[in-house]
Amino acid sequence: MNILEKLEKSSIDGEEDGLFAMQLAKISILPMVLKTTMELDLLEIMAEKGEGAQSSASELASRLPTKNPDAPSIVDKMLRLLASYSILTCSTVTDEQGHVQNLYGLAPVCKFLTRDRDESSLAPYTLMSLSRPFIAAWNKTLFNEAMYHNTMMVMTKLLEKYKGFEGLHQLLDVGGGLGANLRLIVSKYPQIQGINFDLPHVVQDAPPCPGVEHVGGDMFVNIPKGEVIFLKWILHDWDDDRCTKILKNCYDALPETGKVIVVEAVIPEFVETDVRSRNVFKLDMTMINATSGGKERTEKELESLARRAGFAAIKLICSAYCFSIFEFYKRP
Repeated sequence: MNILEKLEKSSIDGEEDGLFAMQLAKISILPMVLKTTMELDLLEIMAEKGEGAQSSASELASRLPTKNPDAPSIVDKMLRLLASYSILTCSTVTDEQGHVQNLYGLAPVCKFLTRDRDESSLAPYTLMSLSRPFIAAWNKTLFNEAMYHNTMMVMTKLLEKYKGFEGLHQLLDVGGGLGANLRLIVSKYPQIQGINFDLPHVVQDAPPCPGVEHVGGDMFVNIPKGEVIFLKWILHDWDDDRCTKILKNCYDALPETGKVIVVEAVIPEFVETDVRSRNVFKLDMTMINATSGGKERTEKELESLARRAGFAAIKLICSAYCFSIFEFYKRP
């Protein structure tokens, strides 16, 4: 093995270790989703159909005492996370209109998680062990520290793999917070003039950084002109209409040769059981709890948003841990 092969293997191994660490950091999400599924009696409803049977999320949601129109989507997100851990089975079907939906069934482990007739069920114990509140209140200091270190980890890996900053002279980070992204980028590419754009009350607390200008504003109103725009973990905060508005404002702010660099976790087309997919499904559940309408999206859904906003070309460049890096271009 030559030195280049050794370096590549080291990078791959390091990324796999990072993905596993991310999974551990989100470890509480799986049991809380399982708890919610059991409290809603979804496993019991599935068991009613008999061994080997499968149901769609819409069918299961129709059995719940709720009129929330988003219930089928939320149920699907919960069940695919459980399927990624082989707690449920999952298969995919396509209807006559070409719409794809997942069908879920009970995996063998569920015989210990449902209230079977011989009373040898772990369902009551599972609910008991998870009965304390998940989070009493957000701790702002802890939250900000967690987001900062998460950004440092992902951006360091992104800068190892993504070469799209080479040759740039200006970069506008929309929703850049206190400027952590740009601080790392301009330290590696000092020729870049960085513009950190966020709400006025956010950027007023941003520390000074050589090569970075902090600008206050509202991305839903307008975005400053820029050669290239950077959007990291922005689109997953918002519903489709708000995302389209953000991207249209980005489109208007760019020259004809400009591009938007988008960093988001991407939902796989099919339910997978690998560490990367499990991390993405957990992030998706986090967005349900943390936002109003936010979600992780598939590659096709991101492409649809880009085209709705007017972008002509969308390219998937590379990935960093469980996050994919896209480029949206105004020209083909």
